[in-house]
Amino acid sequence: MSKLDRRRFLGDSLLAAAAATALPSIGSGEAATRRPARSRSAPLRVGVIGVRGRGRAHVGAFKNSPDSQVVAICDPDEGVIGLAMKAVPEARYHRDVRAMLDDESIDAVSIATPNHWHSLAAVWALQAGKHVYVEKPVSHNVREGRAVVEAAKKYGKIVQHGTQARSTQATRGAMEWLRSGGLGAVRVARALCYKRRTSIGHVSAPVEPPPSCDYDLWTGPAEMRPLMRANLHYDWHWDFETGNGDIGNQGVHQMDIARWGLGRDSLPERIVAWGGRLGYADDGNTPNTQIALLDYGDQQIVFEVRGLETSAYRGAKIGVVFHCEKGYLVSSSYGKVLAYNHDGEVVKTFQGGGDHFQDFLDAVKSGRDGGQSAPALDGHLSAALCHLGNVSYRLGEPRELGELDAPFGEVEAANEAIERSRDHLAENGVDLAAVPTRLGPTLRFDPISERFEGQHAVEANAHLTRPYRGPFVVPESV
Repeated sequence: MSKLDRRRFLGDSLLAAAAATALPSIGSGEAATRRPARSRSAPLRVGVIGVRGRGRAHVGAFKNSPDSQVVAICDPDEGVIGLAMKAVPEARYHRDVRAMLDDESIDAVSIATPNHWHSLAAVWALQAGKHVYVEKPVSHNVREGRAVVEAAKKYGKIVQHGTQARSTQATRGAMEWLRSGGLGAVRVARALCYKRRTSIGHVSAPVEPPPSCDYDLWTGPAEMRPLMRANLHYDWHWDFETGNGDIGNQGVHQMDIARWGLGRDSLPERIVAWGGRLGYADDGNTPNTQIALLDYGDQQIVFEVRGLETSAYRGAKIGVVFHCEKGYLVSSSYGKVLAYNHDGEVVKTFQGGGDHFQDFLDAVKSGRDGGQSAPALDGHLSAALCHLGNVSYRLGEPRELGELDAPFGEVEAANEAIERSRDHLAENGVDLAAVPTRLGPTLRFDPISERFEGQHAVEANAHLTRPYRGPFVVPESV
């Protein structure tokens, strides 16, 4: 049993109080004092978890900053670590994240695993006394995100969520201007993920995971199931057991900007979603076509996913369009944002980039939580918006798109999105009468308790968390 498992077991047992004097819990003050004192000018020692894809960018960023060095690499698939280890040959390799977290010389970890591991790895790292940079979405479900927020507060460590737009001058300036009334009242934020996604294929029998991969560790907190898709890696995005579809993949960036521009620091009171996996039949179960309404009452977020070929909306395919009293603002690039009047004339331009990794390092070295651009709470709220949309979708019933008449009630911005989706799908040869879509129920949500209320509450609340497979358990109470 690793030190991490042993400490967690003791903390959960009836003997925890007595054991604490003999074996300090991870992240406790006593555990932290065992680390050699280090100057704040010394480079931060970073371990990167998950290096097949996005994690290699993490390796490069921390390798190239004078304020950090990559000292450890972790991935359950030894077959994908080659490029990362070549970049930092001096780094130690760990197959099991628990072995990395037992290394008290590591100051921070950077997490680029599949979504279903994000929160668990973050909570374990915080318990181990380490700062955390975690890729989007911070969570696989709503309760997980709140656990990361609680753990960051309890253990007094910096958490940076991987929504990079928060660190760019253009987006920061645009959001500040918008919220200060630059275009008058902001009424609707229309977030777009128009990103072409092709079929992932179909298998008729279980597929063997790569022999280089420890599939038990890769699966972690998810249910252990036979692999029923052609590729273990990346295509996990399109399986609700491990991913969240494009609303929680690419879309969480745009959901974050939408919430930011509206000035909302809580979750909505009403949610309803529609969609389907259209244009092909494959082993994915997340929608490639989706509209989610997140209703705050006086303001709304309307989120649109299109995975088939499509034209842009007001010049944006991946972005957010804010519909305002005096015009509209288009964020289709983190480094350039344009504001228009109602005649379509540009009235203001915001430009300038940023470095989200360095922003994290600066916050850690300053020792000031809140100095980072994307703290745990912002990550939780923006990811939770995606999860709430998916809950309504997953509880939905088959409906022919042609039968839908104002499915979003009086919210015309969302109903208009349905009308445009009809045309979009017809252009892609989708028979709207033959292929049913799914319309979710209208769900009522209490943003204080972060629980559903009223009709459908029981089944909806079941989706706020998941059954965990021991020992890979995100704790109910941190």
